[in-house]
Amino acid sequence: MAARRVHQPLEDQEFDFILSMTTGPVLAYFCGSWPKALEACRAMDAVVGELAAEYGARLTAVRTDITRCPGPTRRYGVTGAPTAVLIEGGEAVASHAGPMTREELREFLDARL
Repeated sequence: MAARRVHQPLEDQEFDFILSMTTGPVLAYFCGSWPKALEACRAMDAVVGELAAEYGARLTAVRTDITRCPGPTRRYGVTGAPTAVLIEGGEAVASHAGPMTREELREFLDARL
């Protein structure tokens, strides 16, 4: 199975555009560029990529840099990186601060999808 692309918006407007064009749930995971966050976010990249491919059309994944997209970062109450936020209809329905293993992220998603 081909891997599903994980969107990486470069600014607030692009993030909002992706949300507006998506009809189903969106998993936005917010990352930072400082050393400790970068390491944890790189680990999340692989996990999110695998699960996005597995869930296919049922889920859109968006990797969001908290520095480049401060609007969504504030809107969804993100205070650290990595933080995963499940969004439906523009509203956060669940969030988790800190890195997650593949199994933890699967449980997080399966409880809400």
